[in-house]
Amino acid sequence: MKARTVRLWSLVHTWSSLIPTLFLLLLFVTGLPLIFHDEIDELLGYAPRPESSAGLPPAPVQRIADAALAADPGRVLQYISWDKDEPGLVTAFTNSAPNGKPDDATVRAFDAVRAKPLGLVGTGPMLIILKLHTDMFAGQAGKLFLGGMGLLLIVAIISGVVLYAPFTRRLRFATIRGHSSRRVRWLDWHNLLGVVTIMWALVVGATGVINTWAELMLNQWKTTELAQMVAAYGGKSAPSHLASLDDVVGRARQAAPGMDIAFIAFPGTPFSSSHHFVAFMRGNTPLTSRLLKPVLLDGETAVVADSRELPFYLQALLLSQPLHFGDYGGMPLKLIWAALDIMTIIVIGSGAYLWFARRPRRNSVASAVPVLCRPQ
Repeated sequence: MKARTVRLWSLVHTWSSLIPTLFLLLLFVTGLPLIFHDEIDELLGYAPRPESSAGLPPAPVQRIADAALAADPGRVLQYISWDKDEPGLVTAFTNSAPNGKPDDATVRAFDAVRAKPLGLVGTGPMLIILKLHTDMFAGQAGKLFLGGMGLLLIVAIISGVVLYAPFTRRLRFATIRGHSSRRVRWLDWHNLLGVVTIMWALVVGATGVINTWAELMLNQWKTTELAQMVAAYGGKSAPSHLASLDDVVGRARQAAPGMDIAFIAFPGTPFSSSHHFVAFMRGNTPLTSRLLKPVLLDGETAVVADSRELPFYLQALLLSQPLHFGDYGGMPLKLIWAALDIMTIIVIGSGAYLWFARRPRRNSVASAVPVLCRPQ
């Protein structure tokens, strides 16, 4: 490359790496335990487990809903969800109002067969780590800020790839110059681990950025597709009485043959209208089980009002969420994700070290090349 091109790419790589360094370290350090959040919650006793119920029929959904309201007097139901990986569990979300804030919700697990409460969900130290990872306890502003840091990570990776070949062409691949200075050895490790983790870091960075836009995507869906679905029922007030949840479940399954319910949003919640239930259905294949199809049902009669596929941007969001934490391939994939996460932490930390330990600049074209890429 020409000297001017090298200078420009070097500036891009340097500052897109340095600006988000602390926040990227926060994301990857907190992301490491989140890969194993299910296992950690179970080890610490924060993961309710149902009793063995092989061969027994599930309890009526309405019975579970009544048990949830009895467990939290004075509150209302927002959602009821079913865990595809733990069919013996049903989770109920209650809040002070249908449109209550997510942080004010009480999430409780119930035995799907006996309809008895098993304990609270989403408590313990992993909740603190999750909040740090998703928004740093700063709400939507924190999510968007971290999304911006993720975009800088993508820029740093791409610019690092552009600069890698010109500044390592005199070295054999994976060379670690053990007899050189500490700084040179760290440079070699930085380059090697950076190459190893390129694709993984791009995937995790891109899916992380998409996840930070989840609330914006949901609002877009509500003002467009959901608004169209409920347009024919405009002006209808909140239901004077709610339909039986067993009717809601039965009719939602009839409207989406071959699919099962992932969760039900009650009238007035952020995922529904003021008058309707919305049953979000999922498929039974590895791919379709990650995607959802909303079925709109009348809040008083449970009559199906509409059903349509989610728009592409919400489908991309749903597919990016399991990919971000590597939780769709069992423990082997989680271990691979963890190893790559640790390598990326080393890449970020070594990059910061190489910058602050750099030699005094010289008045030459070479002085414009960041120490992260310059061969020694």
